[in-house]
Amino acid sequence: MAKIGAVAEKGQTMIRIDGSFGEGGGQILRTALGLSLATGKPFQIENIRAKRQKPGLLRQHLTAVEAAKQVGNAKVEGAALGSQSLTFVPGEVAAGKYHFVIGTAGSCTLVLQTILPALITAPEPSEIVIEGGTHNTMAPPYDFLATTFMPLLNRMGATVELRLHRYGFYPAGGGKMEAVIKPVPKLTPLILGPRGERRTQRALAKVVNLPYHIARRELDTVGRALNWMPEQLQVEQTKEAASPGNVLTIAVGDDQVTEMFTAFGRMGVTAESVASEAIEEAKAFLASDASVGPHLADQLLIPMALAGGGSFHAQLLTDHAKTNMSVIKEFLDVEFNVHQNERHTLVEVENKD
Repeated sequence: MAKIGAVAEKGQTMIRIDGSFGEGGGQILRTALGLSLATGKPFQIENIRAKRQKPGLLRQHLTAVEAAKQVGNAKVEGAALGSQSLTFVPGEVAAGKYHFVIGTAGSCTLVLQTILPALITAPEPSEIVIEGGTHNTMAPPYDFLATTFMPLLNRMGATVELRLHRYGFYPAGGGKMEAVIKPVPKLTPLILGPRGERRTQRALAKVVNLPYHIARRELDTVGRALNWMPEQLQVEQTKEAASPGNVLTIAVGDDQVTEMFTAFGRMGVTAESVASEAIEEAKAFLASDASVGPHLADQLLIPMALAGGGSFHAQLLTDHAKTNMSVIKEFLDVEFNVHQNERHTLVEVENKD
């Protein structure tokens, strides 16, 4: 069987996906769910998360499936913990108010991004509340969505306002975020050129129920490494969380994009080492002339494909992004043209219709 392909079933086209394809993670499922809702095309997936240490559906993936089921009035088979196969047949997308609880530190942002493609082009506005993890090491944190991704999505025509009600760190979770979505019938293509003159550079260290000195040491490390001024280094302390947590974000941007690089504090790792992780990512980005970092490049693929056009200059394309492209092309008639040089990778999205 081909890794990804379409087969006929009961008079309709059923897209079949092998979840071990390419990067082999949960993004294959989330992209399929989101675009199934947005296009009305059903799909079957086997070998879900086959290349992960614990294959199959975990709690956050089940929440994403349940969210897609509710939003799309879908028929679903195989939605159970540990399941490695799923059939999803969408109905009509229903905008409205929804509340989803993951029940673990599983990522709220990934659940939101699963249903977002359909809701940003739905007939009516929506309000989404999700509880779980808001700051996870293996997912885009809330700050990235609010600062980097959503402003670009809003430039494409939709309006998405995010609110963080409570932090949710691993392992307790317990975070809460909200998205208010004002849709648009059709997204407008977005064109992002090479990075221009730097307008933004700041670092923010957040400590939740942890000592102040952790954040201060992280920021001191950033200041020395990047030669930034004290006013560009900020500490935020709060007790609004179910468990302690620490996250450092480094933001750099021009008039087009504010990119963000993140590192999380964890047991046994010094504050200086945590800061060094984010610093290395920021330096690699700044060494290029790209306006889009590796993670944002991945996130932009779906909305640009839905818009049927656009382009961006990325630092690089990860295997995650390349796998995402393959899944997207099964649901949408688009092509991704990739041109790479020493300073950036140009990605152009072309509608094949």
